[in-house]
Amino acid sequence: MNQYPATMMDFMDMFPNEEACLEYLSMVRWSNGYICLRCDSHSYWKKARGLFCCRDCGYECSVTAGTLFQDTHKPLRLWFQAIWYVVNQKNGVSAIGLQKAIGLGSYHTAWEWLHKLRRAMVRPGRDRLSGLVEMDETFIGGERSGKRGRGAEGKALVLIAAEETPAGIGRIRLSPIVDASSETLKEATLQMVEPSSTVKTDAWDAYNILTNHGYVHVPTSHKNAESGDATPLVHRVAALLKRWWLGTHQGAIRPEYLAYYLDEFTFRFNRRTSRSRGKLFYRLIQQALEISPVTAKTIITTSSR
Repeated sequence: MNQYPATMMDFMDMFPNEEACLEYLSMVRWSNGYICLRCDSHSYWKKARGLFCCRDCGYECSVTAGTLFQDTHKPLRLWFQAIWYVVNQKNGVSAIGLQKAIGLGSYHTAWEWLHKLRRAMVRPGRDRLSGLVEMDETFIGGERSGKRGRGAEGKALVLIAAEETPAGIGRIRLSPIVDASSETLKEATLQMVEPSSTVKTDAWDAYNILTNHGYVHVPTSHKNAESGDATPLVHRVAALLKRWWLGTHQGAIRPEYLAYYLDEFTFRFNRRTSRSRGKLFYRLIQQALEISPVTAKTIITTSSR
């Protein structure tokens, strides 16, 4: 079996039924062959519906156990169609768009599936940014009366980090933050950027704390910047984020789910140069098999991360 489909025709040929989907999940999850989760034995026999039975200890394991697909009541083929559709839409999809595209019975199911897939868009143990990194905050949300700037009311504050490369913008990381205080910026930076990296910011004093935590901090005021913009890469990312927010989601993202929408934007942005949509499909399947099950109750009650 191919590692991933290259076109829609390939997709249809590779996954004509549930058995083909189960076989593909087995290939991706256990690329070097099944290993018993209880005794580490390589000796097994296969049963129906993707079950593997260990010949040594008798332990049975499903290929979907402990993954995003655990306990799903929908066909895997429908899940695969949803993932293929999601990765093939350059600007992402809304729940109503996914519902119509693959014929899900309800809007809520489509909304729930997208939130589960957003959890899978963060690779467990992913590397932090490194090298030369620009950082700045931006706020997103509808027009509200009140203060402007870093203390703006009624808007969500997002910290953006972007690697600077000879070709322009490298990888990015996004994180919602409660404020732009020194402590908040320090904690978010430690999560997103590798210590010893050079961090370029504007002249906001709160960033000065970074020098105490292993970073080389290079502050520049906008008026002293060569181009008049101390963090042009970050501002470019911020503009694209706001366009995506308003275009794909019409600005209707609830604050308690913001972190996961930012994960989706990051997943798409960091893979923007990929020439193969099939490879993105493969990566999302791979990461869906690496994360723990996500229940509907977990999604609905999520208020922070």
